[in-house]
Formats: sequence, C-alpha cells, structure tokens
Amino acid sequence: MKFIRISTSFLFLFFSALWLRAQDTKSVDAGRKLFANYCGSCHHFRVDGIGPSLGGIHKAVKREWIAEFIKSPKAKIDAGDKRAKALFDSYKVVMPDFNYLKADELNALLDYIQVESVKSSGVKKVAIESGAVEDPIPVPIPMSELVVNIAPYTQIPFSSEQSPRTRICKMDFHPITKENYIVDLNGVMYRIHDQKPEAYLNMAEFFPNFINKPGLATGFGSFAFHPEFEKNGLLYTTHTEAFGSAPADFAYVDSIQNDKAHAPRQLQWVVTEWKTDNTLAVPFQGWHRELFRVDFVSQIHGAQELTFNPLAKPGDEDYGLLYLGLGDGGAVEAGFPGIPHNLDHAWGNVFRFDPRGNNSKNGHYGIPSSNPFAGKGHVGEIYARGFRNPHRISWTKSGDMIVSNIGQRQIETLNLVKKGDDFGWPEREGTFKIYKNSDINYVYPLSENELKEGKYKLPLAQFDHGEANAISGGFEYWGEAIPELKGKYLFGTIVKGRLFYIDLKDIENGKLAEIKEWQVRLNGKVQSLREITKNSRVDLRLGRDKDGEMYIFTKPDGMVYKLVK
Repeated sequence: MKFIRISTSFLFLFFSALWLRAQDTKSVDAGRKLFANYCGSCHHFRVDGIGPSLGGIHKAVKREWIAEFIKSPKAKIDAGDKRAKALFDSYKVVMPDFNYLKADELNALLDYIQVESVKSSGVKKVAIESGAVEDPIPVPIPMSELVVNIAPYTQIPFSSEQSPRTRICKMDFHPITKENYIVDLNGVMYRIHDQKPEAYLNMAEFFPNFINKPGLATGFGSFAFHPEFEKNGLLYTTHTEAFGSAPADFAYVDSIQNDKAHAPRQLQWVVTEWKTDNTLAVPFQGWHRELFRVDFVSQIHGAQELTFNPLAKPGDEDYGLLYLGLGDGGAVEAGFPGIPHNLDHAWGNVFRFDPRGNNSKNGHYGIPSSNPFAGKGHVGEIYARGFRNPHRISWTKSGDMIVSNIGQRQIETLNLVKKGDDFGWPEREGTFKIYKNSDINYVYPLSENELKEGKYKLPLAQFDHGEANAISGGFEYWGEAIPELKGKYLFGTIVKGRLFYIDLKDIENGKLAEIKEWQVRLNGKVQSLREITKNSRVDLRLGRDKDGEMYIFTKPDGMVYKLVK
C-alpha cells in the first residue's frame, strides 16, 4: 500500500507540473496576442523601433517595474524614475497608458515579454557601422509669424473606450452633394451633414473578417469616390482582415528568411470596389467586389492612402486611375529587408492601377500600359518606389504629386514624385544612407559620388526626429478664405501635432525646400494642439473640402476643426 501511495503522489505531482506548464504556455500564447495588439507596432526584441528593443529587458529591470511602466509610462516619468526619463529623452515620445488591461492580461503580457526577452538576449546584436550621424539636421525648424484661426466643425462619435477615443484618418467630399465624408480606422465612414456625423459605411457589417486591431494603422484605412461617381456609383476602400482570410494576390514566399526564421504574416490589406444605384443614399446601399489583397508582416506601414488625381480630366493619362500607397509592413525593422524595394514585390511602393480594367493577374482590375514597369515582367502596378510608409498622396495646382513618407528613427520626408522615381528605402532615408543589414536606426552621410550618381531621388523637404516623428501629410491650400495660406503646402506631425508648411515656389529638383512652423488660434488664444486636446499624443491629420478650405482633426477627442479667417 505504501508503494501505491508513493506512486499516486508522484503521479499527482507529475500531472500537476504538466498542468502548470500548460497554464504557462496558455498565458504566453495569450501574451503573444496582446503584444501583437498593443506593443508590436513600436517594440521588437532584436532592434529598436519607435520604442526601445525589449531583448534582454528581464535582466535590466524587475518584472514589477515593467508592469508599472505598462500601466502608466507618464506616471513613471512624472515621478522622476531615472529609466523612464531616459527613455523619454531618447525616443521623444510617451507611450500611451495601458492601465485598462486586466490583471490576467497584464500577467500574460509580462510572461510573453519575459520568454522573448530570454530568447533574444543570446542573439547577436545588429551591428552599428562607423560614421553614424548623431544629429542629422542640427538646424531647428523656425517658427513663422503665421497664425491661423480654427473653429470647431464637428465631433466624430467615440469608437473606443481607451485613448484615442476615435481613429479618424481621412476626409474627402462627395462628388455630387459636396458634403464632407470622414473615415474612422475603427470601421465607420461618416457623412457630415449640417456639421453632424451620420454613419455611411460600416466595414464590420460587410466583412466578418474585418479587424481594427492590432492598432495604429489597421482597420478602415482609406476611401476614394470615382471621378464619375454620379454616373457609375463607384466607391473604393481599403481595410484590414486577419491573415489567411483569403488567398493574397501579393504574398512573399516562405524562402524569405533571416536567421532561419520565416517572415511572419500578420494581416492582409484589401482593396474593394463598391457599387450603388442610389448615389445619394445614406447609409450606403449596394454591393461590392474585391480588387486585390496583400499580405503584410505586421500591423504597421500598411495601405493607408487611396486616391484619384483630382486634377485629371477625361482624356488625360491619369484620369480614372487609382493611386495606392503601400508601406513595407514593418518588414525591414523585423529583419526582412528583402521584402520591400523589389520590383517583383508589392511593398514599399506607390501603385497606380485602373479599377475598371481587367488585364491584371487576377483579372479584377487593369494595369495601365503607361506605368513604368508594365509589361516588363515585374509588378506592373508600381508607379514609384523606395518608400517605408507612403502615408499621404496629394497634388499641387501646378500638377506636382507630393508623397509624405514616415521614416524609421531619424528622418521624415516630403517627396516630389514622378513616374518611375525611386527614393531608396531601405538604403536611403531622406538625404542619408542606411545599411539595411545593420542597425537601421542609424543614418550616415552620403558621399559626393553617391550624390552625383543620382541612383535614388532626394526628397523635396525633410526634418529629423529632434523635431518630431511621424509626418502627417497634407495639401496645398486651394481656398479663398485665408489669403495668407495661398501657395503653401500645409502638413504636420502625427504624434506631437506640430504644424508645418513649405512655400511651393521653393520647389526645385535637387534642392530642399525650407520648412517653417505655424500656429493655430482657438477662441482667441494661440494654443498648441497638445494643449487643445489635453493629450501628449495628438494624432494629427489634415483634410481639404470642395472649396479648397482645410481642416485639422485629432483622434483623442474626435474633434474636427476648420481653418477660418
């Protein structure tokens, strides 16, 4: 009997250990999903990204410190914590609070971070080459005398219980009624009628696999009315779905590896055509068809811009052709630099295609014969390439196409784009070079020979992260209400919400245009957008209406402001 009791005890301990291990595995798996949702857009375990690398963090700080920092980084900074203050000084941005995570979610996230931290602590660090530039652009952006009044225009309904309460990202106007329409990445497109928002199109109602997490770029990305919408009732959109929802038209092969690791595929961006017979109906009434879908490594640098050239007229080469900005999906910072900047790949490019054509590989849309790589055995949809994240595309009245590109760790750019141009990412960032197989957070000066050879096109304008990170692309002011804005291209920065402009008369190939800062006045008081939103992360976007008047909108509070005299 004694032997039986010992065996029973042994079996109990054995199966208890297995159960505990299963619970640990379950927790780590849950933490992996939470990390992808909340952390993966900014943090990696091998290299720095928007935030610091977490490789080996288990050795640097205690688990309790990480938990407190995740709950409220700002509280740690305000309390004078040396490590928290040093991180802010280095990365110039405050991570949002995650104090809404439940105790089991936080523990699962910490379990996953610890497992990956241990695994990556033995991995050889990515090299930093000699000659890195410490301060790429030491001259600060000057403050101009330009101050513009803004007035509340509308407020978009909150779509999240956490900040940002909305994720409003693009505004355009209806071709017939000329009313403004605004899209929230969380899934809804609104008509603004009498300055009040009305739901027009809800992605979740049409696509069961629609996702707006993991955050930042994912969700309902962009929309564009066809220039002949009044006749054909066609509308185009981009949105994200879970990876594997359907076969992708653009997918990288399993042979893309690094350190024997296969490139991950986290989600898909989908381009859709919508057709309605009632062009004035609100909400949308009609049907849809898929044009194509693209696999992406991660939730960042997706397909956030979709637009027609508003200056194109019937008979012009550009008329009826859609432009799409496709980022690198975070492939380079994840360690897979071979995914973008490849004429056989979709990523890191501006596409131009004919949504009404059928000569594409899947037969759902057309590839214009005037595209630079059409019929040459490559991805014929490519119009221009070498971008990390071509965030916004717009045109000046003179016909110049300007693409804003969100940079890695150093440089943000505006780019004057022509057919076939190559801006060099991940070998270039602005007027600097990068060693794509080294630590891409560092930039290096170009030699005279490299400048002369002209392999890659230089930007129209640029600023470094000493000023701000994440450029928010804009528009040339086409309105009449504010004469002081005539001839200016207005843009800004997403996180800090600073507002910049360039004078379009300064546009000259091979020469950088000077950037100047401008301010806004609300209720008679000059205030920063951080002060107005009462939030350290402004999440700034800009829009333009039928009259060429301009708007700024801020995600944390869902507010849309109009620039007024």
